[in-house]
Amino acid sequence: MTEPRQDPPDEAQIRRTALYSTLTQVPEGKVVSYGQLAELAGLGRAARWVGRTLSQLPGDTKLPWHRVIGAGGKISLPVGSPSGDEQRARLRTEGITVQNNRVDIRRHGWRPVEHSG
Repeated sequence: MTEPRQDPPDEAQIRRTALYSTLTQVPEGKVVSYGQLAELAGLGRAARWVGRTLSQLPGDTKLPWHRVIGAGGKISLPVGSPSGDEQRARLRTEGITVQNNRVDIRRHGWRPVEHSG
């Protein structure tokens, strides 16, 4: 008699898990770009995939999606959109300065090596 075979998690689920677990490590008051988050999660150059995946999070997610911004510090979500306004408000609450729809990456960018014990 053979044991029932258990299907391994699919590739997409493995990628999402890597993304989410890396995102939870971004500390309050720091931001990371979509591309940097992809690299840190071991997903290579998957910035667009990261953006698409984060856009599909449920509204009540506890993940700090608002800490992910575009390359060069640009906030990708449109000014005046509910999610864009929420992102800017959350960043400001954490002490991050948003000027001209940008965040100063040198000042607020997350560099994990500096933050790991």
